[in-house]
Amino acid sequence: MGQNILERCEAKGLRMTGQRRVIAAVLEDSEDHPDVEALYARAAERDAAISIATVYRTVKLFEEAGILEKHEFGDGRARYEDAERDHHDHLIDMNTGAVIEFVDPEIEALQERIAEKLGYRLKGHRLELYGVPIKK
Repeated sequence: MGQNILERCEAKGLRMTGQRRVIAAVLEDSEDHPDVEALYARAAERDAAISIATVYRTVKLFEEAGILEKHEFGDGRARYEDAERDHHDHLIDMNTGAVIEFVDPEIEALQERIAEKLGYRLKGHRLELYGVPIKK
């Protein structure tokens, strides 16, 4: 991933207002999978004039432009992450809603083998696991 979110927005010709720049920076700094409300709270800390409607419109614009990827992990909230992050899968903690990113070479190889066995070349996939912590 060579460019950050702001650079990719500019490269795609999106008009980048000051508030859109703030939202892009908040997204760039996010290490989690924030929903619009979380993005709004973080953006409002940087610019109190940002409205939640602006955040909704900007997230939709960034998603349509291929800058953001939308995830729905079954909790009724759409969450977002940079669409150009390295490939990874997700494990969702059903108790807390925490999203744990992971990469497992065995799972990746198995998916390739399954697709090939069925006569396909795998071009992409999305894996979401849902679980609860094991009591120890």
